Amino acid sequence: MAETVLSIRNLRKSFGALKATDDVSLDLCAGEIHALIGPNGAGKTTLIHQIAGAIKQDGGTIAFLGRDIGHLGVAARARLGLGRSFQISSLAAEFSALRNVMLAVQSQQGSSFRAFRRVMHDPSLTEPASKMLEQVGLAGRAHLPAAELSHGERRRLEIAITLALRPRAFLFDEPMAGMGPEGSKGLIGILNDLRQEAPILLVEHDMDAVFALADRISVLVYGRVVATGSVSEIRNNTEVRRAYFGEHH
Repeated sequence: MAETVLSIRNLRKSFGALKATDDVSLDLCAGEIHALIGPNGAGKTTLIHQIAGAIKQDGGTIAFLGRDIGHLGVAARARLGLGRSFQISSLAAEFSALRNVMLAVQSQQGSSFRAFRRVMHDPSLTEPASKMLEQVGLAGRAHLPAAELSHGERRRLEIAITLALRPRAFLFDEPMAGMGPEGSKGLIGILNDLRQEAPILLVEHDMDAVFALADRISVLVYGRVVATGSVSEIRNNTEVRRAYFGEHH
């Protein structure tokens, strides 16, 4: 049995009368992609925020690598290896793609800020950063400012930055959003390879991507997990089809 990297038990979060997370339990195991799907307003992003530490749960536990992390903030969880993909707005737009990743490598090494010129020629930063850009298919765009990258390329850059932080698990919240078919196809390939580095909890609306990638799928409806199973089990689950795909028969 694969090691359980992330274990969520009976998680609850309410905003007034709205139960955003209603007694949610799920696991993320080593080497897997566990997709979280559900209609708009199901509570998927709220759940990811709780796991990342941006929202405090009202009850229940979040254990990461066997340790209760429910009381820790975002930065402390990231230091333990919980890698949440950055939003595009957090990229330093004027810096090159390479420099953006180097900053992440530098923060991971705990090295203090050094003279810019020296940093740009420091192989302990440039080599891992270049490798991560290559991993996400951006080797040829390394010296372009982030602002000049396409939407899809910036999503890839976010993943390279997350990789630089050496995560033990990835949290991805709709990485395919705003991507065309070609961009999605490329990103599916990247995520498929990433599971070798660390397991992925994936929130995604693109069902083609979910069915192509997921080892397991959990379906969230009104803050509750109504089903967890393999792709074929979820595709054939009548309750899921009714709740998620709007089927009434």
